[in-house]
Amino acid sequence: MLLRSLILIFTALMAFSMPAFSAPSRLDLLGNPAPSVAATRTIVITPETKWVNVEGGEVINFIVGDKSFGWDFYVGSTVTSFDLSRVAPPGVLNRPVIAYVSPDPRYRGWD
Repeated sequence: MLLRSLILIFTALMAFSMPAFSAPSRLDLLGNPAPSVAATRTIVITPETKWVNVEGGEVINFIVGDKSFGWDFYVGSTVTSFDLSRVAPPGVLNRPVIAYVSPDPRYRGWD
């Protein structure tokens, strides 16, 4: 009976903690706004664009229609992808576009 109660309590605690496991990345781990002139590359986001590939440490200028914004992908080491609409200025990107972030080459280990 005690074992059954412990299993029930453990299951309930896990169910209540699941939203914490699926919580989106903190914004401060996703990089920082950057001036467009600091960009080393420009990516044009069209209505058909669903994702973009970037490298950690890159500064990218994104052009969306007649608007643009710069982003410095100095991201946390656990960040491999995130939705750019979370970091774009209001009104610039009103739909999901996933940024797939490869590791920053400055911090890759030696083989």
